Amino acid sequence: MVKYTNEDLDATFGALSDPTRRAILARLSKGEAQVSELAEPFGMSLPAVSKHLRVLENAKLITRQIDGRVHRLRINPKPLQSAQSWIEHHEKFWKQQLNSLENYLNRTVPKKTRLKEKP
Repeated sequence: MVKYTNEDLDATFGALSDPTRRAILARLSKGEAQVSELAEPFGMSLPAVSKHLRVLENAKLITRQIDGRVHRLRINPKPLQSAQSWIEHHEKFWKQQLNSLENYLNRTVPKKTRLKEKP
């Protein structure tokens, strides 16, 4: 299991809460890009895109390599792996709880009053 802290998860989920940042990560999942390339599809200023990039960097979701005036950005999958691990852990718990509820209802609710399943 990947180790994570509450602060790391908060930063990851906070960064992922914005659709622009998710789109930036989706683009970077295809390979490294420069800031201007990332800004192009959004029709926003470079400073506005830079704010999104800072949030992603603070969450350690991206890394930046600076060569003079050229900034190359890459995705860092480790925080996403931690978030996925956290989600999977909680998914198992809720599946177990829902299965228990279903078993309880099947034992206690008369068949006549149950909702019919949709095809």
